[in-house]
Amino acid sequence: MKINKILNNNAVMVKETDKEKIVVGSGVGFQKRKNDLINPKAIEKIFILKENEKFEQLLMRIPEVHFILSEEIISYAENQLETRLNDHIHLALTDHLSFAIERERKGIYLKNKLLPEIEVLYKEEFEIGLWAIQHIQANLGIEMSIDEAAFIALHIHTMKIRGGDLKETVKQTAVVREMVDMIEQYLEREISRSGLAYERLVTHLYYMLGRVGHHGAHALDQEMLAMIKKKYITSYSCSQQVTKKVASVFGIDFPEEELGYITLHIERLRMNLLE
Repeated sequence: MKINKILNNNAVMVKETDKEKIVVGSGVGFQKRKNDLINPKAIEKIFILKENEKFEQLLMRIPEVHFILSEEIISYAENQLETRLNDHIHLALTDHLSFAIERERKGIYLKNKLLPEIEVLYKEEFEIGLWAIQHIQANLGIEMSIDEAAFIALHIHTMKIRGGDLKETVKQTAVVREMVDMIEQYLEREISRSGLAYERLVTHLYYMLGRVGHHGAHALDQEMLAMIKKKYITSYSCSQQVTKKVASVFGIDFPEEELGYITLHIERLRMNLLE
C-alpha cells in the first residue's frame, strides 16, 4: 500500500482501485513521502470519506493532538458499543472536538439544554462522553463540563451504522424536552430528573416520536382508552394539551391511542409529585 498524500504524522491517503482511502495509525505518516510504502503493522484504521477535501482542510488547521484524541475516543466508543461507527464520525467528531477544546481554552462554555434527556435516552453514549472529557483532561489538562459529554454522546449516537441524522436526533430530543416542560407547566410542579417515573416518561416519548414519524402506534383497545380518559381526567387533559401544542409547533400529530399511554406516564408522575 503506497502513500498518495500525507495528512499528518498519524494519517495518510492511499489510492486503491480508484478509491481514495484514509489510513490512520500511530506514526503512519511520520517522515514519509508520497509513494512510500506503509508499514502494515502501523495501520490501525482504514476508512473512506466522501468529504476527503474537507478532512484535509480540517487536519491542516487544527492541532494534531486534537485529531489523535478524537480517534482515541472513536476507538473507545466502537469497543464499548461493539459496533463500527459511520466513517463520517472521523470528520464530524474531530471538527466538533477541536472547536470545543479551543472554546474551553477561551473560557466560553456552552450549556446543553438537552442534558437530562440525553443522560436518559443515550446512556451508553453518555458514559462514553464522560470517559471522553476525562481523557481530554488527562491529556490536555482541560476540564470540560458534563454538558460537553452530552454533545459528544449525540455525535456518537447518530454515527452508529444503524443511527440517524444528527439534526433529526437533536430535534426529537428537543421535542421530548418541550413536552416535559409543558407537562411541568400544566401540573405546576417541577419534575425530578432523577426519578424512575421521569425516565420512563422520557423514554416513552422519545420512542413514541419515532413510531409516529414512521406512521406506527401502540395498540390500545377503545375500552381501555375510555377507562383511562374517565379515571385520569387531569392527566388525560394534560396529554391532550401537550400533544396539541406539539402538533401546532412541530407538525407532529399523535394518534389517540398514544395519548392513552402518555396519560398513564403523566399520572404516575403526578402521583409521585403528590406524595
